[in-house]
Amino acid sequence: MVQKKKPASGKKRKPKKRTAKRFRFQFGLRGVAGVAVALFCLFLWMFLLGIWAGQTILLPADSSGSNRSSSAAVGDTSPVKILKPTGREKKAVP
Repeated sequence: MVQKKKPASGKKRKPKKRTAKRFRFQFGLRGVAGVAVALFCLFLWMFLLGIWAGQTILLPADSSGSNRSSSAAVGDTSPVKILKPTGREKKAVP
């Protein structure tokens, strides 16, 4: 077994603190432009996908399988039907 020699000065050495390795990303002008274009395309795709999903959720297809354009041609443009109460009507009191 090999023994470590003590320093000649008689002082004990403090062990060095290990620091975690740092990662550094370095981009040139072309790299920054490439990342910006990629992020723009990603955000545009998410925006368009959100618009499509929102329209699909808010205006689902009819249960008969037809799309909304056929009902709009008939004249029914409102997605909500207006219900009129039936029964006895009240007379106006003078």
